[in-house]
Amino acid sequence: MKEEPTYRCAFCNGAGKDPFGLLSPRAVCQVCAGKGKVIVLSPAVKCVFCGGTGRYKDQRLVCTVCKGKGMVVVPDSSRRCRDCEGSGVAPRDHLPCLKCNGKGVVAASAAS
Repeated sequence: MKEEPTYRCAFCNGAGKDPFGLLSPRAVCQVCAGKGKVIVLSPAVKCVFCGGTGRYKDQRLVCTVCKGKGMVVVPDSSRRCRDCEGSGVAPRDHLPCLKCNGKGVVAASAAS
């Protein structure tokens, strides 16, 4: 059985606790469920939309692109998204790019 790759949870920085301490000192991270690690299938790269922080634009919200993991799965054969120029952010607003879903890359066959 193949072991799935794990990474440190970006949202809580691997602590396994609520990073903001809003609910209770014993509250666990909503992304990793207190484990401090998350599973991300390969091939994976750092989320360009949140910069790998797992947080939505300096707020207390989970990144909508990587779901707080800080990493996203990308196609094996991919190219930089032309619509957002690889930033993952839609032109003229602060939402994820619709062409690449905020990942900054698209499948090589869809890059045209």
